[in-house]
Amino acid sequence: MHWNVGRVRITRAVEMETVGSTRFILPLATNEEIRKLPWLIPQFATEEGRLKMSIHSFLVETPSRRIIVDTGLGNDKQGRNVPSWNNRKHPFLDMLTAAGFPPDSIDTVLCTHLHVDHVGWNTKLVDGKWVPTFANARYVFGRGEYEHWRDHSDAPDKLAVFDDSVKPITDAGKSELVASDARLSDEITLIPTPGHSPGHMSVHIKSDGKEALLTGDVAHHPCQMAHLDWSSTADSNPQQSAETRRELFSRFADTPTLVIGGHFSAGYIKRDGDAFRFVALNP
Repeated sequence: MHWNVGRVRITRAVEMETVGSTRFILPLATNEEIRKLPWLIPQFATEEGRLKMSIHSFLVETPSRRIIVDTGLGNDKQGRNVPSWNNRKHPFLDMLTAAGFPPDSIDTVLCTHLHVDHVGWNTKLVDGKWVPTFANARYVFGRGEYEHWRDHSDAPDKLAVFDDSVKPITDAGKSELVASDARLSDEITLIPTPGHSPGHMSVHIKSDGKEALLTGDVAHHPCQMAHLDWSSTADSNPQQSAETRRELFSRFADTPTLVIGGHFSAGYIKRDGDAFRFVALNP
């Protein structure tokens, strides 16, 4: 699945898709409540009210850069708090290569934040050692995000993620720490969107008068556009995440900006009373 934004091309590479089994991340999104939002069906939820979500990466091609935004779960990882995320054996890199994106062709890896499902393919296991998967790339991390997890990854699951998917990048001299509002290229600027994590960033793309927004995990699902206060259990600051949602969605609502979520596909944000709804762009 891909979209063109001026001279920028965005391709989504899906590692995992789920239907239902999402209450652990959005406990207020019950089947009954989701059925009250018919605009979610069928693109983002089933008729029964079960959420549709995915774990995916974005390949962003500009005239001068070849970027992967967020890198999913990865293979061979241990210590994850979701059993099915441990010791995975997924042909994700083969899929990228078949789609025209062999890992060695990527020059930039950009992580919107450093949670488990956004950094996994940063590294791969080679002869018992974690090495950078994208050997020719610079890895761009938000400075505040990186320093937070470097200094506060004391919980076993957080420590495992940092040690196998983030620290090896820094040890290899391939990380670049940037401000959360940094400009990465003529077309790409970061937007500070804290709340889900302390240094979370979204990605604003502008080219030839067209715009797109990669939200990261500002919202895990479009239902959070209607219910801004439905914070994820993974949010480090639920109140701040709700404030960030209102601020970001207000900025891009009722504009032609193509919006693509960290766990859902593309559409446009529309104002709906005191909140918002999401109009899907069918592939």
